[in-house]
Amino acid sequence: MTVHGCRSCGAALTVPVSRVALPVHTYQRYGNGPGPLDPLLEPGTFAMDPLPSGSPGRRWAELEAGEAEALGWYAPRFAISDGPAGQVLLAPGDVRGVFIDPALVGDSACCGLDGSEPNMVCVTCGTPVATRIDDCGLWQAVWLEPLTTHVIEEGPGPHPVLDWRDLIDQRPGIPPSEPDGGWHPMWTAAVASALAHLLAASGGDPILIPDHRVAAIFRPTLDRLVGPVNARSECTLVLAGPGLPAADGHLALVPEHPQTGEHWPVARPVKPVPLAWDVWRHLAFHRDVKPVGLSVPIPPEALPPLFPSHRLDPDGRIFLKVLARLPEVRQPWLRAIYDRGRRFDYCFYVF
Repeated sequence: MTVHGCRSCGAALTVPVSRVALPVHTYQRYGNGPGPLDPLLEPGTFAMDPLPSGSPGRRWAELEAGEAEALGWYAPRFAISDGPAGQVLLAPGDVRGVFIDPALVGDSACCGLDGSEPNMVCVTCGTPVATRIDDCGLWQAVWLEPLTTHVIEEGPGPHPVLDWRDLIDQRPGIPPSEPDGGWHPMWTAAVASALAHLLAASGGDPILIPDHRVAAIFRPTLDRLVGPVNARSECTLVLAGPGLPAADGHLALVPEHPQTGEHWPVARPVKPVPLAWDVWRHLAFHRDVKPVGLSVPIPPEALPPLFPSHRLDPDGRIFLKVLARLPEVRQPWLRAIYDRGRRFDYCFYVF
């Protein structure tokens, strides 16, 4: 089992945990609601961010030629972190032997802790070891500092890795609607990331989407970004993955394994477009109950709506961050979309 501890004194700081993939909505900020969102990770799991994080930061203009691309950034950002890589993400209930130090809590948050700096210290030695986040509009999380913590016991942990078939049975996905009728924030984040990969894979070609559920998610934003499809459109996006037929389009919307981060494999020349498992699973297999008492077939477009009544606006910040880390963003047409979005990275209304 994997247990994380304090580098200074060796005290254990977590319960045994299993590693999972870093969620696509990790750094999402979702409005300014009455309180925090749910915990980012399920109990008994941890994820690691391979990118540098935290202070100090470096402005884009200060980077040397080629330095940004060496770090995996292919389009300008206001600044990038020059801090340590390898922050460990945990569910808040899985930390032990730490407490929030009031002296380390800043005053920039609104209703809770915004995680701008480490605010939790080791009970045994007093070393700052973690950052608690629970401010309004943020996913609840604890981040372990890579310079003051490390793995003191390594193993598979309490959650064995599931194969794809077991995932279908045991992880049914996240419904798209919130109780107030709005889109679930995980959907806006997952679709934003998939949209960036979709545009990069398309090469700028108009995209046909035969599945009306997938089209309802992606078509409105694609029309604003690259224009509507026409008779010459030959680039087709289809759903593919476990339990579905083999992909027969040019692009395949495939699931990401929530534990390993691997994509469902597709055969060339089909290009995969990754989508977070919890959204893909619901989109691929969920069906609303059909009206009863009718003997005539009902076309899909006449069935009750599967999604909220208003269109989904993908998370603009996540879209731009994912796009900036794809080499294809250097293509002029895609760079133009990126530059246009940077002025208003909080939403897609500008497109």
